Amino acid sequence: MIAFVIEDEPLAARRLTDLLRRQSPPVDVRGTADSVEAAVVLLQTAPVPPDVLFLDIHLSDGLSFELFERLDVRCPVIFTTAYDAYALRAFKVNSIDYLLKPIDEEELQAALAKLHHLRGRATPAPALDPALLAQVLQQLQPQQSQYKKQFVVKVGEHLKVIPVENISYFFSLEKATFVQTRENRRFVIDQTLEQLEKLLDPRQFFRLNRAYFAHQDAIHDIIHYTNSRLKTVLVPAAPDGDVLVSRERVSAFRAWLER
Repeated sequence: MIAFVIEDEPLAARRLTDLLRRQSPPVDVRGTADSVEAAVVLLQTAPVPPDVLFLDIHLSDGLSFELFERLDVRCPVIFTTAYDAYALRAFKVNSIDYLLKPIDEEELQAALAKLHHLRGRATPAPALDPALLAQVLQQLQPQQSQYKKQFVVKVGEHLKVIPVENISYFFSLEKATFVQTRENRRFVIDQTLEQLEKLLDPRQFFRLNRAYFAHQDAIHDIIHYTNSRLKTVLVPAAPDGDVLVSRERVSAFRAWLER
């Protein structure tokens, strides 16, 4: 099986390539690219088309979905992403799969097994369905009216309403989830950070790591850390001090900042 890997994080691209070459039988990675432009050139000039395309959703110069607007991509696609967005489950149809970064080898093996099964059928596996792509794009970018506008918290015997625009960030601590307001007050809420990712506008909030989900206005400073890591200074100050961006989310975080 011939594969192309389209990924703008060198470490992630190298790890995926190594994992693919360790499979039985090995997957032959014959081309890589780190941007939409480079991917277009690769697909247009490759002497042999790939059997499968591993495609990161966020690339250095835009969304990889632009490929399908510029080229007739006929091979099956397995998307890779640092976002654990629930809407991505829509990719689990039509020979399409998705893998969350950092990629788990067992999940990769399952995706490849699915692809081998589809290739073994009498009819070839269908390529990316444009209608499916439109559906997923709509799910990934829902209308702003669908997002939560306020939270109700309990304060003693009283209920307090907190508008979303008054929230700096959410964080988890000792199995509880807290909301931190701009006035430097914090309250316990019922939702988990995973649930909040579905309820809040991703243009305003970003999941920095497993414990912090911050509004863009709360990010006071971004500092380079070791091994291409980033750490953020939040306002009001976070209980843990400076908050590190998870290694697998750094690329997506940069893309979010530049959107």
